[in-house]
Amino acid sequence: SSEVLEAIENVIEGVLQSLAQNKAPVLTLANRTDWRNIEFKDSVGLQMIPGCTAKQIRSDSPQSAKRFALMLKILSMIYKMVQSNTYATKRDIYYSDTLLFGSQSVVDQIINDISCMLKIPRRSHHVLSTTKGFVAGNLSYTEEDGTKVNCTCSATAVTVPSNVQGIKNLTSRAKFILIVEKDATFQRLLDDDFFNKVSPCIMITGRGIPDLNTRLLVRKLWDSFQIPIFTLMDADPHGVEILCVYKYGSVSMSFEAHHLTVPSIKWLGLLPSDLERLNICKDALIPFTKQDENKLASIQKRPYIACQPLWKKELEIMAASKLKAEIQVLTSLSSDYLSRVYLPNKLQFGGWL
Repeated sequence: SSEVLEAIENVIEGVLQSLAQNKAPVLTLANRTDWRNIEFKDSVGLQMIPGCTAKQIRSDSPQSAKRFALMLKILSMIYKMVQSNTYATKRDIYYSDTLLFGSQSVVDQIINDISCMLKIPRRSHHVLSTTKGFVAGNLSYTEEDGTKVNCTCSATAVTVPSNVQGIKNLTSRAKFILIVEKDATFQRLLDDDFFNKVSPCIMITGRGIPDLNTRLLVRKLWDSFQIPIFTLMDADPHGVEILCVYKYGSVSMSFEAHHLTVPSIKWLGLLPSDLERLNICKDALIPFTKQDENKLASIQKRPYIACQPLWKKELEIMAASKLKAEIQVLTSLSSDYLSRVYLPNKLQFGGWL
């Protein structure tokens, strides 16, 4: 807490010093969306390079004056929350003055900018994200307020906690963790009682691109149990992108990579090569859009693909066929093919990358 307070005080001190010298105050932070500021490290994923290019948010420029004011406003809110040991969600901050902020995405971006500027992880600011992810399977833990959560005996999934940092007493007999891209597939595996049938496991879904809490939970489970983590994604560029976010991180959050990425994550399926191997009917596949082509081309150029020859091969298969498939395509073989045949075979015989 003292670290956060001191960092904010330093920023405000800089603003006051500028004003005292009759200069327009400026906030400076690393340019966190520029690939030139990012390096790839096997052990961490995508991370910011030291001495990367910075951007300035000036108080005397019509383009950035409002953003400057909003950053100071949110800094003051964070300061009060840390001082009083209270928490708020990003949504609470937006609804405290919707006219001032204009949209939720403005608040989200500013909170990330502040985290990058202060060089302090976002969860230390007492700002909580609204969670959209679910977890189920062989896992129990105690939340920060003392609530005991048991995911094992629940027939429905448990929402990923909004304060992952505060959970403790994690216990599990799971042999592996399965990250599922989509909620529908996750629910189907839950209905099939998958996490008990093959061997005890933990299942997680971020319901698409994962939010911060889901990524933090995956990392916390990895740190706690050191068991294999597999991903089950659609065989399309969007699915590969989501897998890369869990494994290597994202450009916009690269300043927090050390707390969020798990480079040992494996790509279990759905692999483009599986579609041919399983004789999936071409009619069940979906043709690429121009957007898919562009997304795949950009993924193929990324630094981490160069050190993954088997991934490279799969992406080439996808690019050559210009066809994509959702996980649900396996129901064309039989309604429970995913949980009865596909996943057990993959896990037993090592069909992952």
